[in-house]
Amino acid sequence: MKKIEYREQALKILPWVCASCGRDFSGKKLRELTVHHKDHNYKNNPPDGSNWELLCIYCHDNEHSRLLDAEWLPTENPDAEKGAAATHTPFAGLKNLMSKPGKDKETS
Repeated sequence: MKKIEYREQALKILPWVCASCGRDFSGKKLRELTVHHKDHNYKNNPPDGSNWELLCIYCHDNEHSRLLDAEWLPTENPDAEKGAAATHTPFAGLKNLMSKPGKDKETS
């Protein structure tokens, strides 16, 4: 199925709504609605549309940008390799603050 053919097919079987932001499209604005391949394989075009979702041009661009950005991000915490651990203990003196010397418990 050619690119234009799968877009036409997608517009026939899917609602004209961006699957990400939920905006409705019709008339001249319909050209801003694009077909996104869920598995990112543009050659996988089943006629039932199970690999497609309609995204506006902004959400479609964002979807692909997030994938590109993820390729550049580290997959592990860089501090974990160094063995860095938290050293601050915010509740270390709490017990001393709660039990002040010379103060007896009140009895009823």
